[in-house]
Amino acid sequence: MRRTLVLSIALALAATATAQEAATVAAEAIPAQSLDRALNALSRQTGLQFVYDAQAAGNPATRAVPAGLPAEEALRRLLAGTGLRHRYLNAATVTIEAEAAPAAAPATGQPATPPAAGAGEAQSGGPVQLESIEVVGSYARSLERAVDIKRAGIGFSDSIVATDVADFPEQNLAEALQRMPGVTIERSKGLGTKVNVRGLPSEYTHVSINGLATASGSGGRDVEFDIFASEIIQQVTVQKSPTAADEEGGIAGSVLISTARPFDYTGRKLVASAEGAFNSISEETDPKFSFLASDTWGDWGALVSFSTARRTNRTDSTSGINFRPMSRFLGASGTRGTQAAEVLARDAGVVVRDRTDTGETNLIVFQDKVGDRVYLNEQDKWGATASLQYRPSSRFSLTFDAMLGGYDATEDEYDAAAYSASSRSTLETIHEYDDRTLSEYGMVVLRDVSYTATQHEFLSKERVNETDYAQYSLALDWKGDVWGVDAMVGYSGAEKTLDYANLKHVAYAPSRTRWTGRSGETVPSANPGTIDMYGAPELYLFEAYETTLEKITDDKYAAQVDVSRAMDLAFLPALRTVQFGARYTDKSKERSYGELKITGPGAGDTSWVNTRTLADSPLQWISDLVPGGAYTVKDLDWQQASNDWARGYFRYPGFSTPFDDGQYYRVDEEVASLYAMAGFAFDLGSVPANLNAGARYVDTAVQSYGYHPVQNPDGSTGYTDAPVSRKGDYSDVLPSLNLTAELAPDLLLRAAASETLIRPALTDVAYKRTASWSSFRFTDGNPDLQPTYARQWEIGLEKYLENGGLLAASYFHKKIDGVVINSLTGVVENVAVYNANGTLNGHFDFDVYQPVNADGSYDVDGIELIAQLPLGTLHPALEGFGINANYTMLDSSLAGESALGIQTPMPGLAEKSYNFTAYYENDRFDARVSYNHKGEYVESIGYDMYPIWRDAYGQVDISIGYRLTDHVKLSLKGINMTDEETTGYTMDPAFPTMYERSGRRISLGIRADF
Repeated sequence: MRRTLVLSIALALAATATAQEAATVAAEAIPAQSLDRALNALSRQTGLQFVYDAQAAGNPATRAVPAGLPAEEALRRLLAGTGLRHRYLNAATVTIEAEAAPAAAPATGQPATPPAAGAGEAQSGGPVQLESIEVVGSYARSLERAVDIKRAGIGFSDSIVATDVADFPEQNLAEALQRMPGVTIERSKGLGTKVNVRGLPSEYTHVSINGLATASGSGGRDVEFDIFASEIIQQVTVQKSPTAADEEGGIAGSVLISTARPFDYTGRKLVASAEGAFNSISEETDPKFSFLASDTWGDWGALVSFSTARRTNRTDSTSGINFRPMSRFLGASGTRGTQAAEVLARDAGVVVRDRTDTGETNLIVFQDKVGDRVYLNEQDKWGATASLQYRPSSRFSLTFDAMLGGYDATEDEYDAAAYSASSRSTLETIHEYDDRTLSEYGMVVLRDVSYTATQHEFLSKERVNETDYAQYSLALDWKGDVWGVDAMVGYSGAEKTLDYANLKHVAYAPSRTRWTGRSGETVPSANPGTIDMYGAPELYLFEAYETTLEKITDDKYAAQVDVSRAMDLAFLPALRTVQFGARYTDKSKERSYGELKITGPGAGDTSWVNTRTLADSPLQWISDLVPGGAYTVKDLDWQQASNDWARGYFRYPGFSTPFDDGQYYRVDEEVASLYAMAGFAFDLGSVPANLNAGARYVDTAVQSYGYHPVQNPDGSTGYTDAPVSRKGDYSDVLPSLNLTAELAPDLLLRAAASETLIRPALTDVAYKRTASWSSFRFTDGNPDLQPTYARQWEIGLEKYLENGGLLAASYFHKKIDGVVINSLTGVVENVAVYNANGTLNGHFDFDVYQPVNADGSYDVDGIELIAQLPLGTLHPALEGFGINANYTMLDSSLAGESALGIQTPMPGLAEKSYNFTAYYENDRFDARVSYNHKGEYVESIGYDMYPIWRDAYGQVDISIGYRLTDHVKLSLKGINMTDEETTGYTMDPAFPTMYERSGRRISLGIRADF
């Protein structure tokens, strides 16, 4: 039998109160205290009767309530942050229930009405259980819930919940997160892949699922979000100011992902959806299915969810048009170098004083390559969750969570490219040059050049990515009157296999390569030996069928216990809670890599090299080779061999790509941490405030393994017989402070300060050595790498409005130390180097380069603005309309590394980003349009000298839904409705590097919810 607690004041007024009387002003201030005491106090002041299930609601701490507030406002303020909400049964009786519990009144937007006689025991003052209707896919309700989470949080954070995660037209979890304040994504061929928080690189973000740091099989610390299906995610919170209790804060922030549990729902829950999505370029329609089933019986509950999707996306692109320094030609021996110098002087008036001086020749640049490329990306993705929960009361639960999935992607790339910087070529004629655009750097750009022997290539590339991930955790949660315990043990793991192949045919001939308005092109030159590179397959000689194979295993085990105690000390009444805990993690990442070139019909056979031509293979026009027809970027068509045919033909029986010992590494990392923190609640004058302060001690031990290279007498590279290993360790104390103060009703001042870290990429920690015998250089990993640290603070104002509205502004500052860079760290003397014929070339001193923590600090300052407005609060005619917008602006001293001394932002850091969503919804219909914008940013630094920029990108997405019944909804969604292209340039827009079109994606779906 359910035990209920009824708190009331025995006044005749309670039975006969009118709506006006129920709004009696709370005469006295109510201090922060337990729920039962606070409600008793409010009942005495207002005459209201409160009905709630004590077992379900618990007895959480409530916030202070100033004197003089109307009863409605006093009650709302009192319950803020408790996970509870109130609802009027009649003018004098109010129920207190969990926020997750659905209610008819908020669902329809209509005011609550008293229950009819006989609906329960409310008329007699007894306990009541009301039937309710749950809204299917209410975007406004999901925004309200996200605002509640933000308000109740200790520090700065933003959240999205189930409807917002899954109901927009995103293709994966990364795209779902892009609508959150301060969050932008990295796109690749029309698909969101990685997440940037506040403009910082993705490897600066810490990611966890159900409290356990997740693995995705990447080579670094970053998580590849495109492998996760958004449909199986219940809630995502981006935490921007850490507490001592967090595993790690992440320099940019922490992405906290939660999957659904059975007691998240009231009783039985069944959801099923089906969708078909059409891509405008590939003209393919892809299916997606998902379902969720959850039920509770007594103290037990179980939930399963599953999602599977196929995605076929075509991208047409010109790219590879980067700067190449003229040292490529001027430094060459013989006539190649002297002719380049003569042509520069003759056609551009550029006189080179010293052809061997790279300080001079690196300032003269030309086009590296122009490529016309078609990508066909086919993905099969599935994800599943399961949760078994034992919850005999609201104070105790034991939960087993599982999350499994697979991500199989095959990308075909068909590339017709002209490599201007061919090792056989040099300048023939300079038709146009630019000595003005980049004159501040002393640079001359050759815009239009004929070359003597361009390397024309037809490349059929195939990339196969197979990723399997799994995560299991067992969590215990117990809350007593004074003590509370949370404990968790878990495992997170991923296995990834990357299989790459490239069928390469080459033709050397004179050609002319130049920049065009949005990319570049290669056309026949005036030389009589020139060719039409797109129409002469018989001139292209087979070079190799190149293969690489990479396997990564990523495993992490964790155990954690948190203990909290409520405090009530007469000598320190402000101290409300103390919390302490411990965590241990054991992480291991292992990587194997190898490559092999097939040059004939059997192992070691080279009979195809320079004898077989492209015309000897079955060819298809590019318009037939991939779905969707003609190449959309240029008026071009050409023929290539398909990857399916090449895989079956060139991989002879028994073929396998061997792993290379020199590329192997394994890193084991153990982390033990202890923390303690305290929560305070007090008044600053008439302002109620909450303070959380604490510190975490973290001790880390790293051991990494790899092989060191040795050169064999025949000139080949061998490796030490056994792996070499190194240990590293570091320990840290990380303090944190979070403060909130309610300056006025619904106006919250929030402040935070902390020191946090992000650990170095495991590829950098791995103790392996690679050798460049011709450059007399070793490149090592560095197990002694320290984390990158940030000392950060933030202050902001948050104004909470009715119906989930929010206006917020904050300013944040980060001082980042220990950024990882590559640096010369030593010299190995007297290394024997052999010629290809086995003779000793000599003994040389080899430079050793390693990743190291850079000296000095870098500063990042930013402003973040949020506006979430249900417009119905402004005027009744606008009921159902709303906007959700955010804007982030950064100012950073983080500098990219350029050997030319060109100051650039850190790669990946965009100074401005903003999102805007306008929506309308009623009982049957909803519509949303969203615009997401990320400012331009440095994508990479070519040859460590020339910053390559990605242009600002904005995309319009839409979602329209119609509820056929109370439980069945039809939806139409669109991605990139304005058909935006992805573009970039080197140093200045006058020198474009890429132009990609991935098209629109339109989907039609149906969802049933019972």
